[in-house]
Amino acid sequence: MELYALFVLMATATVLSPGPGVVMTLTNALRYGFRDTFGGILGVATGALLVAALSATSLGVLLATSATAFTFIKLLGATYLVYLGVRLWRAPPFHFAAGAAHEASFGRRFAEGLTLQFTNPKAIFFFLSVLPQFIDARQPYTVQFAVLVGTYSALVVVIHCGYALFAQRARGWLSSERGGRLVNRVAGTTFMCFGAALAVAKR
Repeated sequence: MELYALFVLMATATVLSPGPGVVMTLTNALRYGFRDTFGGILGVATGALLVAALSATSLGVLLATSATAFTFIKLLGATYLVYLGVRLWRAPPFHFAAGAAHEASFGRRFAEGLTLQFTNPKAIFFFLSVLPQFIDARQPYTVQFAVLVGTYSALVVVIHCGYALFAQRARGWLSSERGGRLVNRVAGTTFMCFGAALAVAKR
């Protein structure tokens, strides 16, 4: 996997970008604290594994049979990344309503994170249109797929834990117009840059 470093960078940008999972993690951290947010984080990471597994069969067949389809999927992934970047750049800042904290078990938060990932288009499109180009058809498919998906899920855990810690230390700033807008602009720019890199990258 010659492009593994690029995959890590793109996966990091994807997980870092504001989305339903990030909002859930930040909200739980603001309401319950870091320790009681971990169930939801593990749910999001496990959901990523399951979504990737559901995509595995079609990915393998596609890579083995059609160079044209591979190129199409590659360009589709690049287009999607640029689209996400533009949308984030233009989006209004997120607002995190404090709300009233309620009791929720580890299992309940895990289930919420798991369910959320199955309805998250960001993760679905990533595994269907971005991940395939990082698989080398000349090497064992299963090993490469497991490494890439495992890397993505590990990044989910690490980055979301970072978000949870950050939320506790920046409660006021997260709720401001300036803070929310800066998050969107940084994430949007990152997506557009990596979309361009994906379009010109070679195996």
